[in-house]
Amino acid sequence: MSFSIKGLYLVTPDQDNTELLCSQIEQALQGGASIVQYRHKTASKALRLEQASALLTICRQVNVPLLINDDVELAATLDADGVHIGQHDQAIADARALLGPAKIIGASCYNRFELAEQAQTAGADYIAFGACYPSPTKPDAPRATADLFTRAKQSLSLPVVGIGGITLDNAPPLIAAGADALAVITDIFQATDVSARCRQYLPLFVKN
Repeated sequence: MSFSIKGLYLVTPDQDNTELLCSQIEQALQGGASIVQYRHKTASKALRLEQASALLTICRQVNVPLLINDDVELAATLDADGVHIGQHDQAIADARALLGPAKIIGASCYNRFELAEQAQTAGADYIAFGACYPSPTKPDAPRATADLFTRAKQSLSLPVVGIGGITLDNAPPLIAAGADALAVITDIFQATDVSARCRQYLPLFVKN
């Protein structure tokens, strides 16, 4: 099954309450989110397995890919749709060897274009730049400027994702610069109506 990396890309917050997390993801998918990445930096191995398994069931029901942050072994165990790995995580080639050719592998490239070039050569399916704006999730992350997206669209052949501090108000310049998808955490999960907030993003991705 192939998926397109475009549109609203959800990254889960560090939420220990599995029932609440699943409810929020269900609402977000109803609102039109097109990709979900499970990330919980402080969870135990058992909780990560529980939550990722539950989210995979939800995502499969609506044919939306679930990617696992950093944990290639968990993705393989669950037969999830792929992984998102960082510069210091398991290498792209190793992840591909474990997961096989059909799974999605995304790579964090921060604000470094050479990492994007290396990721494409290594066989990644998409690249991500960020933090695009000040981020409460990663306050010390290097800042990625909009010109990185434009450069990537001009010289690389992979979808490009923006992440970090993205809100409904500051998203349009990134899309205009070439971002295919925007990964959002706080602006979605802290909304009083998660589904409605997701729907507000969708017109931004409609090409004129």
